[in-house]
Amino acid sequence: MDLATLRAIEPAEFSDAADGYRRTSDGAASAQRKVDDEIIRGMRQSLKGEAATAAVEQLEALSQNFHYIQVECGLAATALDAFAYEMAAAKKKLEAALGDAESQKFTVGSDGSVTYPAGGARTGGRDLPEGGSTSGATDPTAAAINRQAAHFDPNPNFGRAQEIADRIATALRDAADADAKWAPKVRALKADDDLTVSADDWVDVKKDTSGVLSGADDYLKSLPHPPAHGTPEENAAWWKGLTDEQRADYASVHPASIGAMDGLPADVRDGANRVVLSEAQAKAQLDYGAWLKKHPEPERFGPYIDPYTGAMPKGLNVETQEWKDWEAARKNAHKSLDGMNAIQTRFDATGTNGLPEAYLLGFSTEGDGRAIIANGNPDTADHQAVYVPGTTSELGNISGSIDRMVKVWHAAHDEADGKSVSTITWLGYDAPDSVWKDAPFEHYAYDGAPAFNKFLDGLDTTHTGDTHPHRTVIAHSYGTTLVGAAAQSGHVSADDLVFAGSPGVKVSNADELDVPKGHVWNEEADGDVVPDIGRWGHGGDGFIIPSDPDFGANQMTTDTEGHSGYWDETSHGPTQSLKNQGLVVVGKGDDVALKPPPDPWARVK
Repeated sequence: MDLATLRAIEPAEFSDAADGYRRTSDGAASAQRKVDDEIIRGMRQSLKGEAATAAVEQLEALSQNFHYIQVECGLAATALDAFAYEMAAAKKKLEAALGDAESQKFTVGSDGSVTYPAGGARTGGRDLPEGGSTSGATDPTAAAINRQAAHFDPNPNFGRAQEIADRIATALRDAADADAKWAPKVRALKADDDLTVSADDWVDVKKDTSGVLSGADDYLKSLPHPPAHGTPEENAAWWKGLTDEQRADYASVHPASIGAMDGLPADVRDGANRVVLSEAQAKAQLDYGAWLKKHPEPERFGPYIDPYTGAMPKGLNVETQEWKDWEAARKNAHKSLDGMNAIQTRFDATGTNGLPEAYLLGFSTEGDGRAIIANGNPDTADHQAVYVPGTTSELGNISGSIDRMVKVWHAAHDEADGKSVSTITWLGYDAPDSVWKDAPFEHYAYDGAPAFNKFLDGLDTTHTGDTHPHRTVIAHSYGTTLVGAAAQSGHVSADDLVFAGSPGVKVSNADELDVPKGHVWNEEADGDVVPDIGRWGHGGDGFIIPSDPDFGANQMTTDTEGHSGYWDETSHGPTQSLKNQGLVVVGKGDDVALKPPPDPWARVK
């Protein structure tokens, strides 16, 4: 990088190029939404058969292409913005040094050297100390030697010229370093010359993101910083304070942080989390493929051996223990993919039977995994429902929890009188892994409670309607314990609470649960043994649980059986257990079917 090149560079041109890539990114995102929400959705609703299925598969591949373009062009925009920032800083240093040289009447050569005139004091009738020329140094040792020489030189202009020459050299070095750093990073953003977005491509996106992030540190530090451990209100204020360009740049290199930030709009979090999901899904696919190569499938069937006689009846084959062990290990290796595929399946179901768009409000593969999925935009919904699942819930089996909230959405939508509904699956905590080993402990509930309360507060912050949304929290099994812990240790921002199969909520009365009197609802189905067993670990004073009359909850009728049937449907529609939840979600508690009050004389009789 020489003096003439740096003087000629216009950083604004790189910023303009970044804007161009950003427009391309936005255009690709819009195209993807059109393909997903209009074309594919319309085809699923109106067309059936092999040809329609094949066409949808091709459109899904096109959608992936648009998503890939969106992400990579966003990274290119951030890289160019960061390069423009660094070149502008280098040029600013150069221009300041050149200005000072001009004010001192020094001459700057094309190589960055500085020529200075004679100057100083005459001594003993001698002439003024001679002028000269000096070059700058960026090496600390060389710069120190130059400063020392200038200190002892009788011409003060030498010292001034040396300082300016060093500044010029520093500016040229900074520009050269920026060019050397960003040239390979930008070249790395070049896509493969094909139309297939593979798992390898998404893994490469992750590497590209890391590369741009590592280079853009100075640029990102120049932006307003996100609040450390900010409240939803603080997060929202930070986001609103950024320009559109700054938001796009920050989200491109910090998708996981943006996706997890309570207080940011649902569509922003969804876009960021879909990037994280695509990257994680690709890595999981490659890891699973590597596992299969390392662990080839053994023979599935072998002859039956009578354990008592050792005889092998001819023609009687059974699954071998070796294959059973392999299959169990294979399923475990595929577990995280099962969860991610379930989320994608929900995305693909948008439009089916009127189901609204899905929003991925949280996603992580850390530990057992996290995922928060909304049916419909909660920021604009009149009615919101947030579901907290219980013991054994994790990313790998989230399909069931997603399906439950799809069913609640349909049940609520049918009763909503045209109002909008958003139902949310909140797996934002580490649930107990085992009913017997883990569920008796309360720390899972108290550890997860702050994140749950913060999420609800975030829904308050981002809602854009003229009136506050009506919000219902629905919790199942150990999830009810978490909700109770959240009320006990903080504030649960909800209008109604629905408990299903509750083992206890840590408090002894519905009045302790942050919602208006009469707005705590409970379901206990025939054959559900969890409430009576769980009360000994998670009940309130006297081991009281929501199913007990003294607790003060509205006891809803149930026509399902067991611990997991509260969201069952029949061929004619929702069960009463499910319909009751839907009625509460849309604020029609007066229409809920309740169990008759217990007979106070039953024990006497």
